Amino acid sequence: MKYTTIQEAMDKGGGEVFIRGWVYRERGSNKIKFIVLRDSTNIIQCVLKKDNFEKTWGEIDKIQIEASMTLKGTIKKDERAPTGYEVDINSYEVVGESDSYPITKDQSPEFLLDNRHLWIRSRKMVAIMKIRSAYGQAREEFFKKEGFFRFDTPVLQPMQSEGGSTVFEVKYYKQTTYLAQTWQLYGESAIFALEKVYNTGPTFRAEKSKTSRHLSEFWMVETEVAWWKLPEITEFAKKEIKYCIKQVAEECAEEFKLLEQDPKALIAMTKKVWPTIKYREALKLLKDKAGMSVKFGKDLRTIEEETLMKQFNTPVVVTHYPQEVMAFYKPKDPEHPDEALCFDMLCPVGLEIVGGSERSLDIKEMSENLKRDGENPEDYEFYFDLRRYGSVPHSGYGVGLERVIQWICGLDNIKDAIGFPRTMLRWTP
Repeated sequence: MKYTTIQEAMDKGGGEVFIRGWVYRERGSNKIKFIVLRDSTNIIQCVLKKDNFEKTWGEIDKIQIEASMTLKGTIKKDERAPTGYEVDINSYEVVGESDSYPITKDQSPEFLLDNRHLWIRSRKMVAIMKIRSAYGQAREEFFKKEGFFRFDTPVLQPMQSEGGSTVFEVKYYKQTTYLAQTWQLYGESAIFALEKVYNTGPTFRAEKSKTSRHLSEFWMVETEVAWWKLPEITEFAKKEIKYCIKQVAEECAEEFKLLEQDPKALIAMTKKVWPTIKYREALKLLKDKAGMSVKFGKDLRTIEEETLMKQFNTPVVVTHYPQEVMAFYKPKDPEHPDEALCFDMLCPVGLEIVGGSERSLDIKEMSENLKRDGENPEDYEFYFDLRRYGSVPHSGYGVGLERVIQWICGLDNIKDAIGFPRTMLRWTP
């Protein structure tokens, strides 16, 4: 008999089914055993009666949480069952035993992180990982529809791009190299061949941060486009995020409901206009609406981003941050030299989910910025070559995948937005 998934069995609704999975819950008496079985699609209640299993009742009575099983029986509707269906079992097999599964109710977040290899089986983590997977697949669809090419670049890179103090050093034979802080510098080289490129890859930042929104290893989804300037790239970033959220909310409606998030509200939000404001406007809003005085030249902190976003019910793009605190490749606005042609996108809960800019074409200016940051411009000759040979205006951005997942899933901590989080204090399991 052919196995079906639990969801397929419930969709069938009646008749004989052959299912397999892991014990999610179990309870019973000396006459009947209730097993809630889970697989990657759903859970379902299975009933084993002693009258049908006299010879193996001792084995059945000892079945514990997370034992793997195959079961055959007749499925029927039952409103009292956890998912509205029940299977009356007539044969079974215990494939893999489980004894004293260590994860129980009300355990600390640290214990769950220590046992992430097991906690990832929980319904909450399964829902998050399905949403994350669907988001990545939606993004691939989006860029294919938009005529982009995927371009992969090295994870091992000889220089920093976002700040020398936050790089991870790696022994590379007899040399030292670094784990990638971004795909961008190499991605830019590809626009002179392919014009519109994107990538999804791991990113590493050795930030000494212990907040609920920072990881030392995360996945950045980035894009670079020839000929585009700031207005084009900011609107395109909005288009990408809207597309992905709508697709995921439609595909993973049940997962969002399990996480107590409203997929319809997410879809409705994608149909609204997402504002674009300048950094100086953001400072004025903070002062007028919340009495917060932020001096021009300061990057917005978490408290300021969260306060600002209380004025909006959609993501907001903030442009023209102070040039002096921006990365070396972000150019000055010719009309306002103290501002950079750059942007961040903030989501309604105050998380920065996208960062991008036009890319500077001025080698002298970038060299001075690198010296300001304690870097040697000679290490960036390949990057400067892109400006020497047929340069054109171009722009790009990166999306912090885990931050988007944290936001749309309503997670308190970014560590739950990835299978195995890496932070300043956590590098296992």
